[in-house]
Amino acid sequence: MSGWKDKKVLVTGAGGFIGSHLTERLLSLGSRVRAFVEYNPQGDAGHINHLVAGKNKRLEVFYGDIKEMETVKKAVRGVQIIFNLAALVGIPYSYEHPQEVVDTNVLGTLNVLIVARDEKVKKIIQTSTSEVYGTARYVPIDEKHPLQPQSPYSASKIAADALAKSFYCSFGLPVAIIRPFNCFGPRQSLRAVIPTIISQALKNRIICLGNTAPRRDFTYVSDTVEGFIKIAQSPKSIGEIINIGTSRDVSIGELAKIIARLIGKDVKIKQEKMRKRPKKSEVKCLCADNKKAKRLLGWKPQIGLEEGLKRTIEYIRLHEEYYNREGYVI
Repeated sequence: MSGWKDKKVLVTGAGGFIGSHLTERLLSLGSRVRAFVEYNPQGDAGHINHLVAGKNKRLEVFYGDIKEMETVKKAVRGVQIIFNLAALVGIPYSYEHPQEVVDTNVLGTLNVLIVARDEKVKKIIQTSTSEVYGTARYVPIDEKHPLQPQSPYSASKIAADALAKSFYCSFGLPVAIIRPFNCFGPRQSLRAVIPTIISQALKNRIICLGNTAPRRDFTYVSDTVEGFIKIAQSPKSIGEIINIGTSRDVSIGELAKIIARLIGKDVKIKQEKMRKRPKKSEVKCLCADNKKAKRLLGWKPQIGLEEGLKRTIEYIRLHEEYYNREGYVI
């Protein structure tokens, strides 16, 4: 599956942060991409609006709801490969709306798996998250680490991963599970910590955060996307769960200091209680063991943390009006 030219590919969640970057990459490789975007009355395609405006002939935007089976059937029809990124990803949102998160992340995934099986899709890449591991019992975290549902979001993703694995075992569905650690880069929402820190640091000398002690493994978005591509290409990935991360962790407090230094400001960090997770829900450390990705795929990160942050800072500087309009999202 090395050749991408004219390959018919479905990307669910294509209007999102990672989904939009993946869609662009697939188009650059010559694929014909059906971009599944959640329907809205405005016809807004999210982060692929610029691709729609450019009228790329190999891009088809498909509006619908991943929870609606008949819609999923139409979306999957005729495609060879599925990248399933459709999900509600906000952890704080999952505290307030757990049923909606489960309906989208679990039932939506089930719909995709059922239709992929019935349509005999050649490969499906299911998107997991490092949040399924919970607070690290050991580091770096390999794929055998216990799963710990410390939020409704992580519980929904554990269930979705289990369904994907079950379809591989029960029906021989050629599914691979990608487990990205914290991805960042241009176009990411202020729901995520890096754009939140950057946006605040560009305007103020006080950065408001939640808990600054948790440690995370941040991977630049182009490296994460290459993980998706390599997993799709490799026959060795079928039936496997594969971490995509840098194996370098940094605390949120340290991250804020690095960003402030790159921007050239002295800042103070203020912790706000309303931004903190419930105590037992806080994941204290996530750091990837990426040996499996290196061994099976030949994947390794190309963009270091500081270089990725510089690129993200520059993007937010250029699009400051958008980030000001979006406002701070906890």
